[in-house]
Amino acid sequence: MPMAFTSTTSAASLLLERDARRIARHAAAAERAGWLHPAQRALLHRRGWLRMLAPRALGGAEMALPDVVRLEEALARVDGSMGWTVTLCAGAGWFAGFLPPALARRVLATPRVCLAGSGAPTGIAEREGDGWRIDGHWDYASGAPMATHFTFNAILREGGRPLPDDAGQPRVQAFVVPAALVEVQPNWNTIGLRATASHGYRVRDRWIGAGHGFEIDPARAREQGPLYRFPFLAFAFVTLAANVAGMGAHFLELAGECIGRRRHRFGVPGEMLAAVPAVRAALELASAGLATARARLYAALDAAWARVLVDGHVDAATADGLQALSMDWVSAARRAVDSLTPYCGLQAMRADSEINRVWRDFHTASQHALLAPLS
Repeated sequence: MPMAFTSTTSAASLLLERDARRIARHAAAAERAGWLHPAQRALLHRRGWLRMLAPRALGGAEMALPDVVRLEEALARVDGSMGWTVTLCAGAGWFAGFLPPALARRVLATPRVCLAGSGAPTGIAEREGDGWRIDGHWDYASGAPMATHFTFNAILREGGRPLPDDAGQPRVQAFVVPAALVEVQPNWNTIGLRATASHGYRVRDRWIGAGHGFEIDPARAREQGPLYRFPFLAFAFVTLAANVAGMGAHFLELAGECIGRRRHRFGVPGEMLAAVPAVRAALELASAGLATARARLYAALDAAWARVLVDGHVDAATADGLQALSMDWVSAARRAVDSLTPYCGLQAMRADSEINRVWRDFHTASQHALLAPLS
């Protein structure tokens, strides 16, 4: 098996310290501007992070999934907007492994290629000749301002009636189109992840060939590498969880600093809040809970990757286990952030402070539909 498919890289070597410093240096300015700073965008293209999940045969890096997840966690730990944008746009680049090869090659040959999109089926694809006429609106396309292509899900129709799937429900299919067919609609107005510019977009009555449709299914992957053997939901859960947990870990670092500077209101002069046993226990519990959930997720992900290298597939039990451990990691991050926030003081509530930006990014990212704590 080619070395590119193995996972032996540490998170520290995946994200160089000088790159982390550059990302962090511009994070506040990017938030104020509502879009990644030019230096951040230049870096993500120079490092090829948006191509890291695309097929090697088509110009991508086809990195091992555990390495991708560790890198995404490291990016989010430096700046939530940078990590989230890279994750969502690189994740859309993963779809190249499921596209018709000629189309995938054209897409990936685009200079500074970036795929953005949405998974919600909020559009219609009406059969017309040997293609589809598309009309719809989609929200939350992270990285929209730099997207060269957009992906989306649409309900298939013919003669004005939905085409049924095997269960008799309206059939939904994924599509990819060049940005020239798309109208970006700036409507991203959230408290956090502001620099992701996750705007909505519209496709108005545009015809595309049938070859622009694809299915995200390991059984229908056009590329045969292990990366494309992973079920979509397991892939999505681990990458999103790494982002939320990375932001949570960043908050814990900053919270420790805030708490360490605060004086205990009832203590002797000079006594610091961090020295209070209950507060110290809360810090330790938050850190330990996040570390334990992280270790369990990576142990399972590394094992799943080792198996897919040999077996060429991920069984349902393994996929379900990765989803559950991803949610455990997100839950641990939620508990850690929420348990420490009351000790951080008004500094953490200043809109211009780093800890407040991280807190807002964390709570915005954790609202992703897949990460809702339903049980």
